Amino acid sequence: MATTPTHLMTFAEFERLPDPKSGHYELHHGEVVEVAPPKHGHKQHQRKLRQGLEPFAGDAGVIETEVGYRPAPDHEYWVADVAFVSRERWDSTPQNGYLQWPPELVIEVLSPSNTTSELKEKRKVCLDNGSREFWEVDMRDREIQVFTPDSRSITYRVGQEIPLFFAAGASIRVDDIFA
Repeated sequence: MATTPTHLMTFAEFERLPDPKSGHYELHHGEVVEVAPPKHGHKQHQRKLRQGLEPFAGDAGVIETEVGYRPAPDHEYWVADVAFVSRERWDSTPQNGYLQWPPELVIEVLSPSNTTSELKEKRKVCLDNGSREFWEVDMRDREIQVFTPDSRSITYRVGQEIPLFFAAGASIRVDDIFA
């Protein structure tokens, strides 16, 4: 549910909002958006991705679910379903603060509430502001589309492997993600 502010809400104003009873708020172009909590199946997919990627991250960084970040200096606060954040950035983020700029890897598990325009915008903002890759995971069709800042995209399907930029020479089997 989006509010109708009389002006664009800044991130400082957004931080002062009380927490919702369930789910979380995001800030999209200065408008507050209430996001429902993920359903059980969605959480299972997030967990499967996190568990599959964690062994490859090692000391290079952190794989986590529901990662809040500020993809731009003001008027924006988003939450990634799953993300890889380099160790340096993770450790330098204040305990009571938020990740500034998008994670190096943003993974969105597609759900019925996602719109094509929302995903396109999120992908563009993330890749234009520091993400190395943006993954769209389609659990229904069992495929993962990987986007990069140079406007390339590759769709990976069962039987293929996705190379991991944060783990030299490593890749994750698509079969393992959908098992």
